[in-house]
Amino acid sequence: MRFTFKSIAVSTAVVMALATSVAQAQTIRIAHVDPDEWTGSKKGAAAQIFRNIVEGETGLSVEIFPAGALGNEDELVGQVQEGLLQMAIVSGAMSKACPAASVLDIPYTFASATVAWDVLDGEFGEALGEHCLEQTGMRTLAYGETGFRNFTNNTREIRTPADMEGLKFRVQPIPLYLEMVSGLGGEPTPIAWTELPNALSTGVVDGQENPVGVIYNNGLHQLQKYMTLDGHVYAADFLVISDEFYQSLTAAEQEVVARAAVVAGNMGRSIQQWTSAEGVLAVQAEGMQIYSPTADELAMFAEKAQPAVVEFLRGELGDDAAWIDQLQAAVAAAQ
Repeated sequence: MRFTFKSIAVSTAVVMALATSVAQAQTIRIAHVDPDEWTGSKKGAAAQIFRNIVEGETGLSVEIFPAGALGNEDELVGQVQEGLLQMAIVSGAMSKACPAASVLDIPYTFASATVAWDVLDGEFGEALGEHCLEQTGMRTLAYGETGFRNFTNNTREIRTPADMEGLKFRVQPIPLYLEMVSGLGGEPTPIAWTELPNALSTGVVDGQENPVGVIYNNGLHQLQKYMTLDGHVYAADFLVISDEFYQSLTAAEQEVVARAAVVAGNMGRSIQQWTSAEGVLAVQAEGMQIYSPTADELAMFAEKAQPAVVEFLRGELGDDAAWIDQLQAAVAAAQ
């Protein structure tokens, strides 16, 4: 058989094309909306340790797209579902794709982060992940943490729900948050995140609610005098992967990817706990007054906020409302 330069060139081009295709198939593209700097970014830390483990133990490569480089969380979820992106780390957007996940936002459900971890890393979290896989085509490999949300305001210290009467609070444009603040006696006011500083500065609203790290890192403590560490909603991160892509991996690769995601989720939790503790100290040092409600006071908050939210969710979820009862049972067992 005779080989010409032309045939050799064509063969070389085919081999290179195939090699490129294989290389692309072996790349996991993972995206999130947080900064990339790992010491202060929970998602940033999670993505980086995931990459290090996967690249160190397999032939797969991992590309990280932080800080919303590929879009907001809703867009990242869509890209994973469409196969344009292999993985994403998201929080609130998950409940839009898988409504059952919204039960995690029932206020005052988790007494502490460790209780939340026990629930999410146990049978309930596994079952929720399987349900969301069926609903979305995305496999939940692990859970991370965005943190507990707390109220701040510039009018008075909040110790009980009675102290919220008449105060306007900026909330996300999500019905669950409207129900929660209304149940507590406040006046919920949906305002875009980008407009929040101006709304606080001009008195359009009296207060807002966010995790401590978000409050501090965005300078909101400079516009607010009081913070109540009521931890009304615990926000979890979902480390999700396209199940179609996951099934294309070898069994050995799946094992490493799944294990790396669990380590990544725990890393994100640790960074979140660190930044939250640092944030409390930082805002206090800059003059913010912090109040930690007692167990009896937190029970008063829960008694006011939970019924309205649970009733709303039962109507929204329909047949999936059973997830509310499953979560409550899992929390009771964990506590």
